[in-house]
Amino acid sequence: MAFVPLVMVSMNLVYALSAYPFGKLADRFSHVHLLAFGLVVLLLADLVLAYGHHWSTLFLGVTLWGIHLGMTQGLLAAMVADTAPADLRGTAYGFFNLLSGLAMLLASGLAGFLWDGFGAEMTFYAGAAFCALALFSLRWQPARLASR
Repeated sequence: MAFVPLVMVSMNLVYALSAYPFGKLADRFSHVHLLAFGLVVLLLADLVLAYGHHWSTLFLGVTLWGIHLGMTQGLLAAMVADTAPADLRGTAYGFFNLLSGLAMLLASGLAGFLWDGFGAEMTFYAGAAFCALALFSLRWQPARLASR
């Protein structure tokens, strides 16, 4: 069980180290393009974790997952701020976090079901498929989001 906290610490360390540089990039580049790049990194992390069975592959997958978090978490908050009217920003953050929490609850349940029924690999392949779906759906974002 000590291995699981080690994985979590590693992922969060990479997340912490990558958040600031990617935050600086978000100040200069399209948020939608950076979000797409972050989804590609998560898709790669899922595929690496699905495919690999060696500790070095696990480390690579965890590193990519941490980079994805560093790329996207502050970016998503900035996207909420950019799209919400100033007088509703607090409500927008609350609603975003409500939906994020519900999505994580649903995703965790689905991941547990897949892991128990079909194995770890299928769980990560499903994650990769959801990333691909999210990437595909970015093509139809509102014009206001695309300009930023």
